[in-house]
This record gives sequence, structure tokens and C-alpha cells, in this order.
Amino acid sequence: MKTTDYFITSVMARRPYLKAEWIEHVLRNPIHIEKQANGRLRYWGVIPELGKYLRVVTEPDGETVHNAFLDRRFRPES
Repeated sequence: MKTTDYFITSVMARRPYLKAEWIEHVLRNPIHIEKQANGRLRYWGVIPELGKYLRVVTEPDGETVHNAFLDRRFRPES
């Protein structure tokens, strides 16, 4: 999994509970994708063992992970 320096030094330092397999799962099986104004991509997916949604933000290449967090406000479209 490719990551930014920010992801390694800041995100993982604040969220050590995140698992690489969760991030890879969301990138392979997103339930929703949005493009940000800066070109980065937001992917959302369900983490079955938590029953929660994980948002993964990548660089515009769609592969390099920049951020990831459990998104309590996400509501899937009906």
C-alpha cells in the first residue's frame, strides 16, 4: 500500500487502531466515491467487524493513501 508521509507520521500516530487490510478493503470495495476540489478521492466502505464506515482519502492517483478515519457522519444513499 502506497502512503504519503503525512499518513505515516500524523494519521497513524493518532489512529493506531487502523489496519492496513481495512484500508485496502475500502479501496477495493467502496460503497461510495467522491472527488474533492483538490483532486483527491474519498472512498467509503463498511468495516464488517466494527459495523462502521471507514473513509479513505487518496491522492489523485487513487492509490496513494493520504488519510483514513472512521466516519460517523456518513450515511449511505438509499
